[in-house]
Parts: sequence; C-alpha cells; structure tokens
Amino acid sequence: MDRLPGLALAVGVAVVATALGRLAPLVGGPVTGIVLGVLVAVVVRPGARLRPGIAFAGRGVLQAAVVVLGAQLSLGQVLRVGVGSLPVMIVTLVVCLAAAYWIGRRLGIVGDLRTLIGVGTGICGASAIAAVTPVIGAAEAEVAYAVSTIFVFNIAAVLTFPAIGHLLDMSQHSFGLFAGTAVNDMSSVVAAATTYGGAAADQAVVVKLARTLLIIPICLGLAALVRRRARTAGGTAGTPGTAGTPGTAGTPGPVRVGRLIPWFLVGFLVLAAANTAGLVPSAAHGPLSTLAVFLITVALSAIGLSTEPARLRRTGPAPLILGGCLWLVVTATSLAAQFLTGHL
Repeated sequence: MDRLPGLALAVGVAVVATALGRLAPLVGGPVTGIVLGVLVAVVVRPGARLRPGIAFAGRGVLQAAVVVLGAQLSLGQVLRVGVGSLPVMIVTLVVCLAAAYWIGRRLGIVGDLRTLIGVGTGICGASAIAAVTPVIGAAEAEVAYAVSTIFVFNIAAVLTFPAIGHLLDMSQHSFGLFAGTAVNDMSSVVAAATTYGGAAADQAVVVKLARTLLIIPICLGLAALVRRRARTAGGTAGTPGTAGTPGTAGTPGPVRVGRLIPWFLVGFLVLAAANTAGLVPSAAHGPLSTLAVFLITVALSAIGLSTEPARLRRTGPAPLILGGCLWLVVTATSLAAQFLTGHL
C-alpha cells in the first residue's frame, strides 16, 4: 500500500508520455517519460510519501518489462545474439576499465569511486555498482556519487544515441548491438533501442542481458584482488578510499555467484523457452510488445521522478568528467569494434 501513491504518479506520467510519444514517434513514449519525470522532479520534487512507489516503479516495473520482452524471442535467437555480440562486449569492457583506471588517477579520483564508475559504465550501471559495492567495501557516499554520475550519462545516451544511429544509417541489428554494449543501465538501453525500433529493442535486450553476466567474473576478480591486498596489509585497517576503511558500506564479504544473477534474467530466459516451445501464441506477441513498451515508459518516468539535482551538484566536477570521458570512450569503442568485426 505504501507504494501505490508513487506508482500511480509514475503511471500517470507514463500515460501522458505515451500519448505525446505517439505524436512524435521518433522520440517515443519511453524517452518522453524520462524527460517529463525529470521536469516534475525539478519543479515539484516528490515527497517521502511518493518515494517507495517511485523506487518500485523504477526497478521492479522495469525488470517485469524485461521479462515480458522474453516472450517474443526464442532461445536460439538469444544464444545467437549473445555469442555474436561477445567480441564487441569484451573489447568495450576492457577498454572502459583501462580508461577508468588511467583517467581516474589523473583526475585524482580515489580507487573505490574510480572502480564503481568504471564498472557502472562498462557493465550495467547501477546494478553493477550495487553488485560491486559489498565486494570492495565502498563507502555510501562513493556509491551515491557513482550512481548520480552514471545517471547523467544514461539520460544523455537515451537522448542522443537514436540520433547517432540515424546519422550513421545503422540497421536495427547494428543499433541494438550498439545500445546493448555502449549504454549503462538496462532502462536506458531499452529506452534508446525502443525509440529506434522494435527489432533493435529485442537485439539490445539480449545483448545487455549477456553483458550483465559479466558482473560475475568482475566481482570474483575484485574479490580476489581485495583479499590479496588485505593479506599484504596483514589484516590492518585500510587507508582512506580502500575497502576496510571505517564507515564504509561494509568490509568485503564472500561472493555468492547465485546472487549476482538477476532474477529478471532467469524470468526472461524462462519466457523465451516458453515461446520456443510454442506455449506463447503468436497472436499474443503484439499485445505483449505494447505492454512491455508501456512498462518501460512507467519505469523511465519513475527514474526521471527520482532525480535529485542537489545530489548531482554535490558530486563535484571530477566524477562527472570521468563519467563523461568513459561514456565517450565506450561509445567510440563499441562503434569501432562493430566496424572491425563487420557488424556495422
């Protein structure tokens, strides 16, 4: 019941955004939803009573939308797209993490914040940040900085990537791969790809879900690195900006691989399997696609409503500069990797 007021507000904004999106199909309902949500947040600033529902809409409704998208795909398609996009995905991630380390050091950004922004940009935004935080023991303030920085460039990607795709005359397949490998959060991936076209959205979702699985090896690698540093330090408290600093989100704990796999990925694969087996009637694909787009619009409206301009101002310029540099690096690397592998 606590979620109903905020959820109702997000649905209301989504209904208006959907109507406006039909008037401007190139922009679409999802992008309109996030813009309207930001405008409402800046002008009205939703109170504490609305926050539980807005938070639920921004995460839970989006995850439900991803699950619904699975009903329109087959397991063969999922496997083919995932494997085919792997070279672009890995190259983009490696370049992003290397750039985060190099640029972050020159901007004077401490290790944990640099790591959070790097994995957030390279893998899957806030989800990757949330997964990595307990592994490295990052401070809450650093997590807030990283999430705020990632959010800024999520919006930038949603607003600019479809235009880049049209400028380069990218096919639905190419743009789906571009959005799936170069945009941070799932919400922004789906929004940008849905604006470009339905086939691009299907492609982007599969690529993004495959990219999300890269959280697992990254978290395991960071856990091993943190433990090696802890042994080197003899178990003493870390220096500022490292895991083990008093007041951080927690000292590194054991990494449970099962918890790193998001439930909506499992749900997506289950519905894709059901569709492969013929359990989802072809007549239902159209209505399910419409439902998925509306759920995405609700989620993006909620994300816009959750914008906190004051928090973005408190992050200071350095994390935003790093986030902007990484965003440009990932965008250029994804396009270059597609060109070199023959996808573009």
